[in-house]
Amino acid sequence: MTWEAFHHRGDVLRRVFDEVRTRRDGTLPMDVPGVAETFRDELDLLGALQLRWSSRLSGKIERELSHQPMDLEAAVIAAWRATADELPGIREIQDTYRAAPVDAPMADAMARAAAKERQLLAVMAGRVSALEVDAHGARVGAEIEAAARAGYQLPAPAPGPGNVRFLDRLRAALAA
Repeated sequence: MTWEAFHHRGDVLRRVFDEVRTRRDGTLPMDVPGVAETFRDELDLLGALQLRWSSRLSGKIERELSHQPMDLEAAVIAAWRATADELPGIREIQDTYRAAPVDAPMADAMARAAAKERQLLAVMAGRVSALEVDAHGARVGAEIEAAARAGYQLPAPAPGPGNVRFLDRLRAALAA
C-alpha cells in the first residue's frame, strides 16, 4: 500500500465512522464515497470496523483495570460498556452481521472475531489463563459479555440531519 493509498483509506474510514455514528441503523455504509474503491467488499469494511472496536475495547480495558484493579470482572464489564457508549454504531453493525451474516465467509469471520473478543474478556477478567485459548475461554467470555449487556442500553442516536425521527420532522413542519 502506497503512502497516498494509506491516507486515502484513512480518509474514507473517517467518513465511514462519521456515517456509522450518524445513521445508527446497523448496516454497513457501502454508499459512502470512496468505500467501493477502497474496500474489496462488505467483509473488508466490516473487518476495519471490527479492528476499530477491538482496539478501543482493549484500550478501555487497560484503562479500567488501572482504575479498579481489585475487581477485574467489573472493570472489564465497565470497559465493554464504555466502548459501546463511545462506538454504538459499530456495536450495532457487529451485532447485526453477527446475527445475520451475508455469506459463509462473513459468518466464519464474525464467529472468529466474537470468540477472540470473548477470550480477551475472559483473560482480562482473570477468569481464564491466556494459555487457555479454547472453547472454555470463549464460553466464559460470553458470560462476561452477557453480564455487560444485561440491563445495558446503547445510547440513543443524537438528533441530527441524518437521523431525525419522523415525529420530530412532523412537529417541525407543523410549527413552520
